[in-house]
Amino acid sequence: MEAYLGIDVGSVTTKLVMLDKNDELVAHIYLPTQGKPIDMVQEGLIQIEQQLPEEANICGVATTGSARYLAGVIVGADLVKNEITSHAVATLQYVPQVQTIIEIGGQDSKIIIVRDGVVTDFGMNSVCAAGTGSFLDHQALRLNMSIEEFARRALDSNTPVRIAGRCTVFAESDMVHKQQMGHRIEDILYGLCQALVRNYLNNVGLGKEIKPPIVFQGGVAFNQGIARALREELGTEIIVLPHHEVMGAIGAALLVHAGMTRSDNGSQFKGFSVSEIKYHTSSFECKSCPNCCEIAQLSINGRVLARWGGRCDIWDESPVS
Repeated sequence: MEAYLGIDVGSVTTKLVMLDKNDELVAHIYLPTQGKPIDMVQEGLIQIEQQLPEEANICGVATTGSARYLAGVIVGADLVKNEITSHAVATLQYVPQVQTIIEIGGQDSKIIIVRDGVVTDFGMNSVCAAGTGSFLDHQALRLNMSIEEFARRALDSNTPVRIAGRCTVFAESDMVHKQQMGHRIEDILYGLCQALVRNYLNNVGLGKEIKPPIVFQGGVAFNQGIARALREELGTEIIVLPHHEVMGAIGAALLVHAGMTRSDNGSQFKGFSVSEIKYHTSSFECKSCPNCCEIAQLSINGRVLARWGGRCDIWDESPVS
């Protein structure tokens, strides 16, 4: 059985998927990163291997996400790709006519504009938490409820309260004020969903031509309150795909499948045994020019395996291109 592995390592979650030769999803893993990307990649490899049949042959591996270079060195990736391309490729696989992709994760969010199957524009927010999942997680924690209960109760709102959502600090103080005024928790929760959507559209989506079909993906797409708020704000249907939370990893797997098909070389995949290796990460500041780039490096037993993070290639020692 031919199998293609896609790995998406984000700041909040780590996703691994396995596709067969027909690009059908045969296994997927969704784990919290917990600030330990190496450990979670290794744990993900252990878990996804258990889901595979014995005759599975890994013919290609690709990584994406904020820790894609780190993950690529660990597993021996054949391809390292950015999140925009990975998400777009995966969405086009399932919704070929898509024109707008809304992706909201735990600590960043993106909008991808597609026309005639080609990415023509995109926007990202990786600085402010007010338009991301951590914004909702923090408020759910403050209200002593799970994010699942948050989403469920938000849908029960008929008269949502307007919350100032441009900043997490202002949103929290506004929430407290609305609670003290006696507003229903359900109306405050859905007001928060609306605030996140407004913040997203006014920042990430600013100046973008948002046309249907619109696909909503990322971990926050689990929250039906956000999907409802997007639907009402944009006045059109919002598509949430069955495996919306792992679309970046699916896109990486699709890309490496296409690339390996055109290549005569075999995969560089190091095998599932890399989950047992102890790696060490460190960083230093390059003094070669005024940019003073922070260079990250991965090593094992004192031997540097790879360096990355500079604006030029002076420190690049990664075998992954």
